[in-house]
Parts: sequence; structure tokens; C-alpha cells
Amino acid sequence: MRVAVYGAGAIGALLGARLSVAGCDVSLVARGPHLAAIRRDGLRVISDDFGDQTYRLKASGSPAEIGPVDYVILGVKAHGLTQIAPLVGPLTTPDTVFVSTQNGLPWWYRPEGDARLESVDPGGVISKHMPLDRCMGSVVYISCRLEDPGVVRHTHGIRLPLGQPDGSGGKRVRALAEAFRRGGLKAPVRNAIDRELWMKLLGNAIFNPLSALTRKTLIEMTEHPATAALILEAMAEVNETALAVGVHIGVSPEKRLEGARQAGFHKPSMLQDLESGRTPELGPLTGAVIELAARHGVVTPRLQTVYAAAKLLFEPSRTPPDAAH
Repeated sequence: MRVAVYGAGAIGALLGARLSVAGCDVSLVARGPHLAAIRRDGLRVISDDFGDQTYRLKASGSPAEIGPVDYVILGVKAHGLTQIAPLVGPLTTPDTVFVSTQNGLPWWYRPEGDARLESVDPGGVISKHMPLDRCMGSVVYISCRLEDPGVVRHTHGIRLPLGQPDGSGGKRVRALAEAFRRGGLKAPVRNAIDRELWMKLLGNAIFNPLSALTRKTLIEMTEHPATAALILEAMAEVNETALAVGVHIGVSPEKRLEGARQAGFHKPSMLQDLESGRTPELGPLTGAVIELAARHGVVTPRLQTVYAAAKLLFEPSRTPPDAAH
């Protein structure tokens, strides 16, 4: 099995490393100092689950140097897909499968009767180059960070549910799931991967932008009475939107809130993005829910308010005009 990980940051690099343990032929597409370090010293992964190991994997900044593969695992953030989608051609054959690992709703997500989500796939660029009938979804319950170029710290989590958009659970998804399992990850095949997506989104749609706005961790947001109430109300809006498109999440907002509280002083990814000066996955996490809700007549005042404020937060600051003029 030949696999390319396009966007071998923390999560992508870990997935590539575990697939290499399973005997797959893995190539990483990376860039900058991270790529240079992997080429020079190998990919080092420090993990409580898998130990401290260095993996000698093929790595390149150019898909053309890698050539066609069976699976392309997309490790970039959701907003980065519009940039890399036109570049995946050299990695593909008519049978190549694209595996999404992004937070929020992916570009291939099309509830019955619904059109493309502009907040996820602006202009349709991603779906043009990664056709929906060759896509596979995953929901990442793994936490990693880049500690240094070429060094990944895996902090917790080994679960990676997989599924095809149509729920068929065909041989390609089963083969990849088995490879991940041989590599030490829990990779159950789901007939309803959309339910897994919404289950994670139930919290992420509000926890992420609210953490950036407040600069607070999960336990701080959930134990503060006013923000806890806001979170529960916003989760109710997410839940109502999911039901409108035929998905029963099956987890109450109260239970999801308690799970977040137990995560303690964890910083959601959007707060980490703010602190590091990175672009957040705001569209797929919160904007997509609002877009779907509007299509189906669901009112989302809490999500819309938090989304508008978070969008402004991440906008570049404007320089005021010179007072003399």
C-alpha cells in the first residue's frame, strides 16, 4: 500500500509514522525547516503510547517527486485545502482515495439534497480536484504538536474512526483501517461517519471560537456560569442543525460540556492558532453550521454572534489614517 501524507505537520506526521510501522510505503509532503529536519535526521515522534522513536520516511516538498499512490492523507488545516487541491495531480490515479482529517465539516459533506458548502469549499476548488466519489472521512481524536522541526510530541489519543461518505464501508476503507490498526491506532470503520463528524462538531463549533475570544481553557469556560450557559445554548443550535439534515448526534449538550470540563486546562486549537499567529479553521467549524442552518430554517443567534466576533478577531488590524491628513 502506497500512501502520501500531504501536510506532514504534527497529526499527519504521526499518521504516516504509524502506517510505516504497519508496513506501508509512506511518503511525506512537507516544507521549510520541518522538511529539512526530516530529510536530515528522520522524523522523531515522542509518545507515551509508542515511545520515543525516529522514523526514516521519504519526504519531499514536491508531489511530483513522489508519484502516484493509493491513498492521499490530507494533513493540512481545512483552509489549506484550497491551496493544495490543484497540486495533488501527480499523486493520483483514477483509483486514488483522498482521506480528510480536517476539523469541522469536510468539503465532501453533502447532506441529501444539499449543495456545496461555500464556507468549506469556496468556489468549489477542492471538489474539482478531489472528486466526492473518491473521498474517505476520518475523525481525529489524537492530540499532537510540533515540538521542533522534525520532532512531534504525541500527547494523548489513538482513535481515528474512518468511513466513506455514502456509508458503504468498502474494501478501500477497510484496508486502510486495518493498516492503522497494525500501526497501533484504533480505527473503527463507521457506516455513518457523518454522525461522528457532528458529535465532535457539537463542542468544537463553540468551544474553539469562544476560547480564542476569551483566551480561556476548556475548564475555565465550562466552569464559568455565564459562558457555560452560552455554550449549552450554542450546542443546542448545533444539535438542531444536525437534526435538520437527518443526523441524530446522540450526545446531550450537558454531557458534552462535562466531557470538556474533565479535559481540564486544555487549549482548543483555535486558541493555539491565535497565540501562534496562524489562520484558524473558523469556516468549517462554525461557519459551516451557520450556513447549513440558514438553508434549513434553523435559527442560530449564539453561533452567529460568536462567529462574527471571532472573524473580526482574526482579521488583520488596520492602521488608522494619519491625523494630519
